[in-house]
Amino acid sequence: MLTLSQDIRLATSQDGGILLDLAHGVFFNLNPVGVRIIELLRQGHDLSSLARTIGNEFHVSDEIVERDVDDFLSSLRQQRLLRPEDAGSRSEGDQ
Repeated sequence: MLTLSQDIRLATSQDGGILLDLAHGVFFNLNPVGVRIIELLRQGHDLSSLARTIGNEFHVSDEIVERDVDDFLSSLRQQRLLRPEDAGSRSEGDQ
Protein backbone atom coordinates (compact mmCIF):
# COMPACT_ATOMS: atom_id res chain seq x y z
CA MET A 1 0.00 0.00 0.00
CA LEU A 2 1.16 3.52 -0.76
CA THR A 3 0.89 6.50 1.56
CA LEU A 4 1.06 10.18 0.71
CA SER A 5 3.46 12.35 2.63
CA GLN A 6 1.93 14.14 5.60
CA ASP A 7 3.56 17.34 4.30
CA ILE A 8 1.28 17.77 1.29
CA ARG A 9 -1.91 19.73 0.88
CA LEU A 10 -4.34 19.59 -2.01
CA ALA A 11 -6.43 22.49 -3.29
CA THR A 12 -8.91 21.70 -6.05
CA SER A 13 -10.79 23.67 -8.69
CA GLN A 14 -12.90 22.86 -11.74
CA ASP A 15 -9.76 22.62 -13.85
CA GLY A 16 -7.76 20.31 -11.55
CA GLY A 17 -5.78 21.32 -8.54
CA ILE A 18 -2.53 22.21 -6.86
CA LEU A 19 -0.53 19.86 -4.69
CA LEU A 20 1.60 21.80 -2.20
CA ASP A 21 4.66 20.23 -0.59
CA LEU A 22 4.95 22.09 2.71
CA ALA A 23 8.27 20.47 3.60
CA HIS A 24 10.03 21.84 0.52
CA GLY A 25 7.87 24.85 -0.38
CA VAL A 26 7.06 23.67 -3.90
CA PHE A 27 3.78 23.05 -5.64
CA PHE A 28 2.60 20.91 -8.52
CA ASN A 29 -0.27 21.62 -10.90
CA LEU A 30 -2.62 18.66 -11.33
CA ASN A 31 -5.19 17.94 -13.99
CA PRO A 32 -8.53 16.41 -12.91
CA VAL A 33 -7.14 12.88 -13.24
CA GLY A 34 -4.18 13.73 -11.01
CA VAL A 35 -6.53 15.18 -8.40
CA ARG A 36 -8.64 12.03 -8.50
CA ILE A 37 -5.57 9.82 -8.05
CA ILE A 38 -4.57 11.82 -4.96
CA GLU A 39 -8.10 11.49 -3.58
CA LEU A 40 -8.11 7.73 -4.15
CA LEU A 41 -4.71 7.35 -2.50
CA ARG A 42 -6.01 9.25 0.52
CA GLN A 43 -8.94 6.84 0.66
CA GLY A 44 -6.51 3.91 0.84
CA HIS A 45 -7.04 2.40 -2.61
CA ASP A 46 -4.41 -0.07 -3.76
CA LEU A 47 -2.86 0.25 -7.22
CA SER A 48 -5.22 -2.12 -9.03
CA SER A 49 -8.33 -0.55 -7.48
CA LEU A 50 -7.00 2.92 -8.23
CA ALA A 51 -6.32 2.12 -11.90
CA ARG A 52 -9.69 0.40 -12.31
CA THR A 53 -11.53 3.38 -10.79
CA ILE A 54 -9.68 5.91 -12.95
CA GLY A 55 -10.35 3.86 -16.09
CA ASN A 56 -14.06 3.62 -15.32
CA GLU A 57 -14.52 7.26 -14.32
CA PHE A 58 -12.53 8.76 -17.20
CA HIS A 59 -13.38 6.11 -19.84
CA VAL A 60 -9.78 5.18 -20.58
CA SER A 61 -8.43 1.77 -21.61
CA ASP A 62 -6.67 -0.40 -19.03
CA GLU A 63 -3.36 -0.18 -20.90
CA ILE A 64 -3.32 3.61 -20.97
CA VAL A 65 -4.52 3.95 -17.37
CA GLU A 66 -1.90 1.57 -16.01
CA ARG A 67 0.91 3.36 -17.84
CA ASP A 68 -0.27 6.86 -16.90
CA VAL A 69 -0.97 5.99 -13.25
CA ASP A 70 2.44 4.33 -12.96
CA ASP A 71 4.12 7.43 -14.46
CA PHE A 72 2.24 9.74 -12.10
CA LEU A 73 3.07 7.63 -9.03
CA SER A 74 6.72 7.49 -10.10
CA SER A 75 6.75 11.28 -10.25
CA LEU A 76 5.29 11.47 -6.75
CA ARG A 77 7.94 9.03 -5.49
CA GLN A 78 10.75 11.06 -7.08
CA GLN A 79 9.47 14.15 -5.30
CA ARG A 80 9.24 12.15 -2.04
CA LEU A 81 5.51 12.78 -1.84
CA LEU A 82 4.64 9.09 -1.90
CA ARG A 83 6.11 6.25 0.10
CA PRO A 84 5.37 2.64 1.02
CA GLU A 85 3.07 2.55 4.05
CA ASP A 86 5.56 0.79 6.32
CA ALA A 87 8.21 3.49 5.73
CA GLY A 88 6.02 5.99 7.54
CA SER A 89 6.16 4.00 10.75
CA ARG A 90 9.97 4.10 11.02
CA SER A 91 11.81 6.86 12.81
CA GLU A 92 14.62 8.87 11.23
CA GLY A 93 17.26 6.75 12.98
CA ASP A 94 15.85 3.52 11.54
CA GLN A 95 16.38 4.52 7.92
